Amino acid sequence: MASNDPRLRARQARQSAQAPSFGGPSSVIPGMSATSSPSALPGLAASSLAIASTSKLPPPPPPPEAPPGKKSQKSFCIVCASNNNRSMEGHNVLMKNNFLVTSCGTGSAVRLPGATIDKPNIYSFGTTYDFMWNDLRSKDERLYASNGLLQMLDRNRNVKQFPERWQDSQKIVDVVITCEERCFDAVCDDLLLRGGEQNKPVHVINMEIKDSHEEALIAGKSMLELCSALESAIDLDQEIDQILEQHSAKHPHQLLHSVCYY
Repeated sequence: MASNDPRLRARQARQSAQAPSFGGPSSVIPGMSATSSPSALPGLAASSLAIASTSKLPPPPPPPEAPPGKKSQKSFCIVCASNNNRSMEGHNVLMKNNFLVTSCGTGSAVRLPGATIDKPNIYSFGTTYDFMWNDLRSKDERLYASNGLLQMLDRNRNVKQFPERWQDSQKIVDVVITCEERCFDAVCDDLLLRGGEQNKPVHVINMEIKDSHEEALIAGKSMLELCSALESAIDLDQEIDQILEQHSAKHPHQLLHSVCYY
């Protein structure tokens, strides 16, 4: 109940003016000035600084570049009958020069010279070169060292594990180089039988090479020169005839060429 005493009413008015007010538009939280922003609250300041510093982080550095070196753009497959002498010499030479290369044989089995001409050593494709080397060494080490077979097989097993048969291979390459005409015919016939479903062209080239260690070594150098020219071609389809013509003028090996499809 309101008092009629003027002095009491004045004292009540002074007390009302001094009392703090909360919840109004001008409310001030203890410990903050009226002009303080919410970011000045303890805890909020650290959060704001963290956000600001994160947004200013530099982008991550790019991944390191690959070391310089030759990278082959075209893939090659070297083919002979047994995937042992001529094709493996070509495979070895091209591999050492950083070409993307594989090799195959087109025969029904791997045939290597035996003690007599009518008794060859016959192995199935997939038999390891290491097994052949040990087998011939156990049969007649002196004979097979003198005719170069042990040295050939030792080279081969340092290139890949075993001979592969072309007709069983699913590899797709840009260029096939065969080492005799019957292998050239076998590759072209096999590609024709596959039907060309992928419509992927492949250049098949035959380089006629006598099946001897000496001729294989000579042809390996010729093959390296030919593959280097093919590799350097900007448009292989347009340039290949000229490349083959220039190569034939410098080397004795007769060349054949056909375009087939995978």
